[in-house]
Amino acid sequence: MLNIIAYILGLISLVIVIPATIPLLGWANWIALPFIVLGAIVGQISSKNGGRNFCLIVLVIAAIRLSIGGGII
Repeated sequence: MLNIIAYILGLISLVIVIPATIPLLGWANWIALPFIVLGAIVGQISSKNGGRNFCLIVLVIAAIRLSIGGGII
């Protein structure tokens, strides 16, 4: 059950992160980061690793986009 919750939190954050790759929308990654971290924590508590790994992949995408834009743009 916790793995499904981690997947859902990862999907919510992915829906926010994908449009945030457009220039001038990088600030949306800051909105997605709490969902990603919460999903990774819930996925860590779960007995399976799929939800946690999915959240970590979304985290890498958001972190790369934030580093390219200097954290804001």
